[in-house]
Amino acid sequence: MTARSETIQIDIDDEQMSGTFLSPKSKVPGVLFVHGWGGSQERDLERAKGIAGLGCVCLTFDLRGHTGGTGIPLTRVSREDNLRDLLAAYDRLLAHPALDTSAIAVVGTSYGGYLASILTSLRPVRWLALRVPALYRDEQWHTPKRDLDKMDLRDYRSTLVRADSNRALHACSQFTGDVLLVESENDDYVPHATIMSYRAACQQTHSLTHRIIDGADHALSEPVSQQAYTSILVDWITEMVVGERLSIIQST
Repeated sequence: MTARSETIQIDIDDEQMSGTFLSPKSKVPGVLFVHGWGGSQERDLERAKGIAGLGCVCLTFDLRGHTGGTGIPLTRVSREDNLRDLLAAYDRLLAHPALDTSAIAVVGTSYGGYLASILTSLRPVRWLALRVPALYRDEQWHTPKRDLDKMDLRDYRSTLVRADSNRALHACSQFTGDVLLVESENDDYVPHATIMSYRAACQQTHSLTHRIIDGADHALSEPVSQQAYTSILVDWITEMVVGERLSIIQST
């Protein structure tokens, strides 16, 4: 974590000694997790606990319609609804008193990765981690997501989509932070072409890390796949979010 440097004088007898206090900054990075369609914050919680232990403020949450409680039902939820949910969660994280507002990471899975990509065009984000990010046409934005044509989506995701023709990809093309892109080798929902569309869009990023989890399906059904993703994510967060803040301000 970056240190604050303060020059002091220490009185001893009739003399003074020069000293320097080095103390950690009071603010810490923030990490916002966005789960996939039909999911919940449950799996994110376990990873968030580990990352919080590294010295980050983490926020997981349930997108509206996804937990079976009161409020808008899943059958009526649109992308607009859930993007507004994500914006509200981001703003709540931003208000945390311990947060360094210039150091926010967003971790999105599948549908959550798609929404997280769009978020970068609406709010400041420094680090963006996308696991099997989904892709949707810009049309029918306000249509309930469950009503979107699944066959059309499959065909759309199987082609290389230009960044200037898609809202999420366009946001990625303008993003200048660091990106982690995680692909599942045997993904029936987000094919390799979709991953490459995201990768091709990330032309202005500070860095781009692309990892493939061998033998993994979309949901990471096998425990070994879950463990592999956790390792990839924690290592990247450590390098990008925590490691960056280990530099010490040199006093002159």
